[in-house]
Amino acid sequence: MDIRAKLNYNIDCDIEMQVVDQKNIEKRLLFYLSKMYGQNVKKGQKYRETNKCIAILFTNFNIEQLKSIKKYKTKWNFREEDYSNIILTDAMEIHIIELSKVKEYSENKELDTWVNFINEVGDFDMSKANEQVKRAKKILEEISNDEHEQYLAHLREKYILDQNNLLDTGYERGFEQGIKDGVEKGIEQGIQQGFKQREIEIAKKMKKQNYSIEEIQKITNLTKEEIEKL
Repeated sequence: MDIRAKLNYNIDCDIEMQVVDQKNIEKRLLFYLSKMYGQNVKKGQKYRETNKCIAILFTNFNIEQLKSIKKYKTKWNFREEDYSNIILTDAMEIHIIELSKVKEYSENKELDTWVNFINEVGDFDMSKANEQVKRAKKILEEISNDEHEQYLAHLREKYILDQNNLLDTGYERGFEQGIKDGVEKGIEQGIQQGFKQREIEIAKKMKKQNYSIEEIQKITNLTKEEIEKL
């Protein structure tokens, strides 16, 4: 899931959810955030007039670099190395929510209700929900009853299952290749090539059924240019 939103008319926000750990989420997140901020600067505009940009990432797995942090939500800014209380600029922020840590590090705050709703969906106890969560549940039910959205959800679920399978087979094939070319390089190539080929196959099928480029981008990680060339 990848959603672009605007908060209070002057804050650009990119909301992303990742189910499969491809071992590159930190660099991807930084790339999209910096790209969003760069697109923010219009010709002739002054730097002080640019919008603040926020990236919000939900993961269904633990991020290796954050394993020692005993909370499920972390906030990241540009800070000085020795004076960590001083923020250079708040023009860009990253918020990471690791859903796999929610039960262990719940703080009984309003955010807990939202992340538990996202985490549990069908099993969530709605008696604990506030009005905003109840409204979100109603909208989700309306979307779920739409046949078109059901098909997209089916494709997305299949894609995630394929990615998990490719992680397993990619490591095996990558290890064999790694004996010749270097283990780390072989593993990475084996996984990435498998991911890419599967995304291309899904995109081709969706194009044949006249799905828009935007809808195909929701299901795959292909760029607009890559989809147009298929």
